[in-house]
Amino acid sequence: MALKTFKPYTKSTRATVVVDKSGLWKGSSFKPLTRGQKFSGGRNNKGRITSRHIGGGSKHKFRIIDFFRKKKNISATVDRIEYDPNRTAYIALITYEDKEKKYIICPQGLKQGDKIQSGKNAEIKIGNCLELKDIPPGTSLHNVELIPGNGGKLARSAGASITLSGYDGDYAILKLSSGETRKVNSTCLATIGVVSNPDQKNIKIGKAGRNRWRGKRPQTRGVAMNPVDHPHGGGEGKTSGGRSPVSPWGQSAKGLKTRRPQRSDKLIITRRKKRK
Repeated sequence: MALKTFKPYTKSTRATVVVDKSGLWKGSSFKPLTRGQKFSGGRNNKGRITSRHIGGGSKHKFRIIDFFRKKKNISATVDRIEYDPNRTAYIALITYEDKEKKYIICPQGLKQGDKIQSGKNAEIKIGNCLELKDIPPGTSLHNVELIPGNGGKLARSAGASITLSGYDGDYAILKLSSGETRKVNSTCLATIGVVSNPDQKNIKIGKAGRNRWRGKRPQTRGVAMNPVDHPHGGGEGKTSGGRSPVSPWGQSAKGLKTRRPQRSDKLIITRRKKRK
């Protein structure tokens, strides 16, 4: 897929860059694999806002994606490639030999009519799903499980991939796109290939209204508020707050660690790269 620009008839079209979706399925989604969604508007069960700047947005149905790929040694044919409003990656509708249909995350290069398979006997090609121990080192992967049988959790967004570096006993060593290197049980499933729609990172929203379509409400900078409303507020003229940047509740915005220790911390070999 390529990027699409517009003639500068207005200020918004001058700046807008979107992904060209002309090669995708034009019709509606496969109804048995969709369900309705409820939108909270950022509010909890008491009606209080717990996530700010959320509300409105276009209504759309949720597509049920198969992250497990448990149908082993049964070939499936790719019926079509679709756009999914709930994620950045494209999805593929596949039909197994027993006529069952599923949605999967579409890897880059997968086309309509291609045959894919899951299981130990599957060959190393794009879209096939195997256990990590059956995949040669150096292969690009996506939709990788962290716990065997728990469904793919890693590398599911547009353009994402993981490199299989090697093996250490019962574990496979994975290099994540964040720079982190970690061990994962070698019986975990992974799908061959890089996730589709790598141009997602190059889009430009172009206008505020497009963010409203996506359910994002306007944000007000803290330095534009009064001291009663935000720690950055107040001051004579355009001040930058006069203190280190914090949230409205005083929590540091410059690297305060909020992640709780996880059981899998011992499997992390190298931490992800720190942002400069």
